[in-house]
Amino acid sequence: MPQTPIVLIHFKDLPADEKLQETLQARCEHLAQEFHETARFEITFTEDGAGFTAHGHVTGKSTDVATHASASEMAPAGDQVLEKVERQLRRAHDKRIFSQRRDAQKDPPKRKS
Repeated sequence: MPQTPIVLIHFKDLPADEKLQETLQARCEHLAQEFHETARFEITFTEDGAGFTAHGHVTGKSTDVATHASASEMAPAGDQVLEKVERQLRRAHDKRIFSQRRDAQKDPPKRKS
């Protein structure tokens, strides 16, 4: 059974939104189930002139992903950050898995005659 990840959600100079925290916590746990190498999710919300900016950082065994997104509300900014994180995690995971398969196909085992 995979270990549950550490999920940290910060609201910099903003009031905390419990519903948003619960939603992001559930999505991060879902991502951790899919990508076992993740161990820590950190999302920080700040207010900029036009809306809100969310910064996301995911670390783990062989993973270090960082991204950010902006939106007029906090919830869409958080969703965009997690979508970008998922895309980057999938790209890194597929690259690692499929490169091993390509390397194995380059040198097929010799047949004994």
